[in-house]
Amino acid sequence: MMEFKIRNRWSGKTQFTAEIDAEETESESIKIGLAVKWAHEVGANLTGADLAGADLAGAALTGAHLDGANLSDADLGGANLRRANLAWAYLSGVNLSGANLSNADLSDANLYTAVLTGADLSGADLAAANLTGADLAGVNFANANLSGANLSVADFSGADLAVAWARADLTGADLSWVNLSGANLTGADLSGASGSWANLAWANLSGTNFSDTKLVGADLTGVIFNGANLTRANLNGAKFFEANLTDANLTGADLTGANLLGANLTGADLSGARLSGARLSGTIS
Repeated sequence: MMEFKIRNRWSGKTQFTAEIDAEETESESIKIGLAVKWAHEVGANLTGADLAGADLAGAALTGAHLDGANLSDADLGGANLRRANLAWAYLSGVNLSGANLSNADLSDANLYTAVLTGADLSGADLAAANLTGADLAGVNFANANLSGANLSVADFSGADLAVAWARADLTGADLSWVNLSGANLTGADLSGASGSWANLAWANLSGTNFSDTKLVGADLTGVIFNGANLTRANLNGAKFFEANLTDANLTGADLTGANLLGANLTGADLSGARLSGARLSGTIS
């Protein structure tokens, strides 16, 4: 047994001293991981702790208080963090693949370039979280709160998100430059979201709510927008080549400079839409 000190990420002062079963020669990541497990078991304070690089793969941390902690580059693959408090935590580059984060609080957390492949985030609070460049393939976002979250540059290509994002709140989310090509987002609510320059080519967006959404320059090639709500959406310069907009509501939408070549506009409502400079040749109506 040995004593191992965990310091506060802000003050640098010792926050607690753990008793861990490890040799002095053991790696720092292993020792930090063991200290976190010890702290969780005895109820020590982990709020704001510096836990960067910790090896916590498969750890049982249900309900852990890790709010404001620095877990950058830590390995939490397969960990159980159900109902954990990770609000304002610094999780840049962390491995959370296959982790259980259901009903966890990740509001305002920084998950820049984090790996969350196959993670369970159902019911999690991700309000205003930074998920820029994160790997979110196969993540379960059912009932999650993603309002105001930054999902820019994240890669969802080919993902079936109709179930994964069922009832997820994406209002006001930042999806700029995100890759959602071929994704299934049927019925999703993205009202007020920002998806400028996003790649949504060949995605299924039937029945989605894109009211007041910003999709400037977005690639919407071949997208299925059947019955979608695009009222007042900013679609300036967007590419709708061969998109299916059957029965879509585009009332008051800004389609300035948009390319609608070959798009199907059968039954679409374009009343009050701005079409200055839009390319409408070959459209079906």
